[in-house]
Parts: sequence; structure tokens; C-alpha cells
Amino acid sequence: MQKILRIVLVVATCLVIGYLSGVVTRESITTWYPTLIKPVFNPPNWIFAPVWTVLYIMIGVAGGMIWNRMETDEENVKKAFKFFMYQLGLNALWSYLFFGLHNPLLALIEIILLWLVIFETYTQFKKIDKVAGMLFVPYLAWVSFATVLNASIWWLNK
Repeated sequence: MQKILRIVLVVATCLVIGYLSGVVTRESITTWYPTLIKPVFNPPNWIFAPVWTVLYIMIGVAGGMIWNRMETDEENVKKAFKFFMYQLGLNALWSYLFFGLHNPLLALIEIILLWLVIFETYTQFKKIDKVAGMLFVPYLAWVSFATVLNASIWWLNK
């Protein structure tokens, strides 16, 4: 039962981070964001909330799975979980930089750092639990796409 509770707690934490990021984003989606020139591959706005919800659930499950390995591999779990927490913080920061400050360049610099920390989290997780690592692959792919999108928006609007 404790293992399930850990997973639920980490998933809930990820969803709260996502919700708070959405609060920062919400106003700009209807005011500032529509004024930007966007590339042809820019997805419709409605796709972002469901994609992020699924991703937050997946990375939350992965984080909970890693936490559940604390008794058997404490040193590696602590290291991996630090990266997990860093990427969550950077994830939330990106929304603030892009949508809150309306600064695509600063957000682009930050999302590159975010991608690197996500990749390191994936690498650390995979060493401990291959399934937990694989749950990070869609997140890494989406942030790769978001990085290209962010760069394109910055370039088109500089």
C-alpha cells in the first residue's frame, strides 16, 4: 500500500505543478500569445492541456516507482530524485518565462537547460528501473518538440 501511496503522491505533485503552470499561462493564451507569429507546425491550443496532463501522470508514476526503490538503492535513488525535482522546477519556470514574462528568448535558453535535466533524469531513472526511465521518453520527445517550437516563435517574432 505504501508503494501505491508514493506513486499517487508524486503524480499529485506533478499535476499540481502542471496546474500552477496553467494558471500562469491562462491569461496570455487569450491576450499575448495570439499576437505572436507562429510556425506552420504550431499545434492548436486545445492540445496542450491533455498532452501535459498525460505527461505529468507518466513522469509522476516514474518518480513514484523510483521512490519505491529507496530501500534497495538509496544513493542512486536520491541522486535520481534530485534531478527529478530540478526538472519539475525548471518545467514550471518555463511557463513563467514564456507566458508570464512574455520572453521567448529567455524561455528558449531555459528550455534547453530543462531538456538537459530531463535527459539526465531519464538516464538516472533508467539505471534504477527501466520502465520508469521509459516513462520519461514521451516527455523528452514533447520537450524536444517544444524547444523547436519555442525557438521558431522567438525567431519569427524577434
